[in-house]
This record gives sequence, C-alpha cells and structure tokens, in this order.
Amino acid sequence: MQIELKSIKIRDLIDGYVDDPDVGVRGYHGKLDIRPPYQREFRYNLKQQQAVVETILKGFPLNIMYWSVDEDGNFEMIDGQQRTLSICGFYIGDVYVEGNDWREVIYWSTLTDDEREQFLNYELTVYFCSGTDKEKLDWFRVINIAGEKLLDQELRNAVYVGTFVSDARRYFSKKNCVAFKMGNEYMTGDPKEQAYLETVLKWAARRDGVESVDKYMALHRQDPNANKLWAYFVSIITWIRSTFPKYRREMKGLDWGAMYDEFGENVYDTAALEKQIHDLMEDDEIMKKSGIYRYVLSGDLRDLSFRTFDKKQKREAYERQHGICAHCGKHFDIEEMEADHITPWKEGGTTVAENCQMLCRNCNRIKGGK
Repeated sequence: MQIELKSIKIRDLIDGYVDDPDVGVRGYHGKLDIRPPYQREFRYNLKQQQAVVETILKGFPLNIMYWSVDEDGNFEMIDGQQRTLSICGFYIGDVYVEGNDWREVIYWSTLTDDEREQFLNYELTVYFCSGTDKEKLDWFRVINIAGEKLLDQELRNAVYVGTFVSDARRYFSKKNCVAFKMGNEYMTGDPKEQAYLETVLKWAARRDGVESVDKYMALHRQDPNANKLWAYFVSIITWIRSTFPKYRREMKGLDWGAMYDEFGENVYDTAALEKQIHDLMEDDEIMKKSGIYRYVLSGDLRDLSFRTFDKKQKREAYERQHGICAHCGKHFDIEEMEADHITPWKEGGTTVAENCQMLCRNCNRIKGGK
C-alpha cells in the first residue's frame, strides 16, 4: 500500500471542472472523478457549503481529503466530495456566503482580483492512495476519515468499483430507488447511505457461503450487471408478501434473507399462519413481537423472547426452596441460580410468582435444551 501526502491548489482542483450526465463530475485537469458511480449523493446543505467557502476565504485549514490512484494515473474521490463540490459551486456562482461591511453577500463574481488569487492559491491537503483492493479497504477503515465520514458500504463501493457495484447502486442506493419502493416496509436504513445495498449483499454472501460482503463484492466485481442480486431481492420481497399478506410494523428490519433461504421452498397455509401470528401478538408473555415471524416458521422457542421474573419473584422462590435447585437437589447461592417457569409457556404457563422455580444454571440449560 502506497500513501502519499500532497498539497493541491484550488486552481488545479477546479481546472477542467465539469458536471455533465454523460461525462460525470470531474476536475483536476479532467483526471479526477469527483463523484464516481459508487459515491454517495450530495448531502451538504447551504450552510455547510458556506462554511467550506468561508474557511478557505479566511485562510483557515480544511480537513484532509482522500483520493484513490488507479493504474492509468487517474484519480477517484474517496473522501472530500462534499467539500470539493462546495468549492466548485462557489466558483461557478451557485454558492454564496454572507458579506462584510460593504458587501451583503459574497459571490465569486464579487471578489476582487487579489481575493480570487488568494482563493485559487489556497492549498488543499490530499492523501493519494494506491495499492491492492484489500490494502485500500483496510487502510480506509482504520483511518479517521475527515469531514462527512464514509460508511462501511461506501468504503466497499469505493474499493470494489466496477460494473457490478455501479449497476447495484442503480437498484439499491438512490433516493426512491426501485428497492425502496418495493421493500421499504421490510427494510431499515436509508438507501442513500447504502443501507439497502449492504443488507442485500450480506444476505447474498451468506446464501452463497461467502465469508464476508467484501469477499462477495470482490468475486462479483467484474460482473456485467447486478441482475442476479436484484432477482434475489425481488424473490425475497415476493415471498414475504405472499407468506405474510397482512403487514405489521414488527416486520420491518427482520433478517428476511435468512428466513427466505431456510423456509422459502416450504408451502404454508397463510390463513393458519396469520391466525397464529394474531394470537401470539396478543400474548402478553411474548416481549419481542418481531420474533414471532421466524417462530411460526421454525417452531423454535429460542426465536421468541418471553417475560422474565423480577427480582422479588426470584427471591421469593429462592427462599421457598431454601436455595435448593428444584432439579438436582443441590444448594446454590442465588447468584448461581436462574428463574424458570414450572409450567412452560407452550403448556399455558405464565410469568407469575406461583409458576417460578429456581434452578442452577446447569439444570436450567439442560431443561432449556429439551
């Protein structure tokens, strides 16, 4: 991994600046891709843009930027896009700042010749990073990224740039993208922050037995498109809607990929599932209602979270038993014991004092595993 720290004048940064749908957003003599296909949407509001420009006009230091160097000697913006676009916005007249005693507002066009020269000669500090994909990703993860911090998936997009991630972002990463319109009731996070893309990549990597999202993206980097990933997502959402036609807020953010992979080939009586879900939702013993959806498919009680006995109930049961485990008959301190339902939930047991017994940890594990 090679990392080189350089100073870049603004006049060089904005040389060749263009923002065109066909060409993209470029600068630095046309060699810098300011907004690569994988990059985030522009986030800075006017006040944030003004703060960048005022920092430069006052000659104060601006946070370090990070550029990636490719094999052809061109560059991609890894971190610093928001600041760069703020600078370019001021230069082309789209951004203004508050004025001083004799100027109400300051545009590029209202600067004196000396002020323009000072602005153009302002030096930005840039890390130029080159190396293997893994080296870049590891380094970007450990440094304290300046400015608007890049998220994990944004870093992956930067390192594993290619046709696959560019097409995947078209589906999963834009505001009101097709994935959001189709699955926002079941997904959490903001597509613009790559939350949808990261989630689906995690699901796909696990399904294929790939150890990490990083590895999955490396394997598919040169795929001509993300059609298979999109088809997998569509299959999951279609399965959710057909299996659980009644929507509840508890469905949002579940690991639907895991449930689809494990249970997607099964045939269910959806009316019976809905009746079971309805009854479980009304059961006061179940604390984590979102676990109900996996439970009705798996039948595994570990997918549910039940009410627990409070300290008073535990102490009463411990004193009633004189510290003797109800199963093995040995004496333990209360800190070495756990509360257990005498009559299990599946047999109608509830979390009341009369249904509480204290077991040693080992006996409770044995009973819970049966």
